[in-house]
Amino acid sequence: KSYSQPLIVMSVIPFSLTGALFGHFLLGMNLSMMSTFGLIAAAGVVINDSLVMTDYVNQLRRQGMSVAEAVVESGCARFRAITLTSITTFAGVAPIMLETSLQARFVIPMAVSLGFAVLYATVITLVLVPCLYLIGADIGRVVRKVIGFIWRLVKQLFVRGHRTGEAS
Repeated sequence: KSYSQPLIVMSVIPFSLTGALFGHFLLGMNLSMMSTFGLIAAAGVVINDSLVMTDYVNQLRRQGMSVAEAVVESGCARFRAITLTSITTFAGVAPIMLETSLQARFVIPMAVSLGFAVLYATVITLVLVPCLYLIGADIGRVVRKVIGFIWRLVKQLFVRGHRTGEAS
């Protein structure tokens, strides 16, 4: 029902790219096609984390909580799930990142992209998604007030014009 929430959910994808670039820089690796595949996988994990957060905020809002309360409660309630998802993903690809065999060299860039992108984007998810949700709620409230004001003004002008016989 909302056009802004998918944008909020997907806003963390560029930050996962930043994390992957940092991981490649930290380990002294070049970007490759396999790095891109790791970024695509990381985008899925990061979007899942953002969805978990926004879905819980929406659930709390339906139960009657204010936007601010729902965002804070969602951050507290889903912190463990989001953090553990990211830590286990990083821990799962860490052995591949540290592998030195010739056969593993092919997939190491993918593991680096996936691992560091997920770690960095998790922090961003826990901070940026709630902030964007609150900003979106504020913007929505202002837009609704402006549209309501314009609607009342048009209605008043139409009713006044209709009473005097000016409008048909």
